[in-house]
Amino acid sequence: MAEPLLAELGLELVRVRIMGGRRPLLQIMIEKAGGAPTDVEDCASFSRMLSPILEVEDPISEAYRLEVSTPGIDRPLTREGDFGRWVGHLAKVELAVPIEGRRRFQGIIVREDEDGAAIELDDESELVAKVHEMTKASLILTDELIADAQASGEMPPQPGETAFDGLETDEDESDTMDIDEESGV
Repeated sequence: MAEPLLAELGLELVRVRIMGGRRPLLQIMIEKAGGAPTDVEDCASFSRMLSPILEVEDPISEAYRLEVSTPGIDRPLTREGDFGRWVGHLAKVELAVPIEGRRRFQGIIVREDEDGAAIELDDESELVAKVHEMTKASLILTDELIADAQASGEMPPQPGETAFDGLETDEDESDTMDIDEESGV
């Protein structure tokens, strides 16, 4: 149901997840085609288009919440090609079927090709696995990943950084705000 709408908006599906609880959460993670920076307006536009379809189709019989989000910096790696975009970065992978009794791995992504994603492990051995053989995979937040995200424009300004270079302010303006005690505004 979501993919035709995403294509219309120039977006791609990263992950769909339903999480339980008293009121289940339907989480849909999206990004612009090709991995370009995605913003909150992209999520809002998609959510506004998808909500009426979900109302009609009713894919989840009980009441649920819809969350539309972007992958973020330490993004999940869910599709073929995701690993290839992040060569040189640290990732963690969980396999569906253990290799020599081990399911969880962590290492540097060295390539992605027709054999799958190759990750160099700490012992300098290499794990090669296809995305469909993984139950989970994601990037691990590192200084290098943050620097790459900042350089590509995928990360918003952080505390201490100025997002509005060249913005002029009136020095006579006060930093305080009047509050109406009755309304709290």
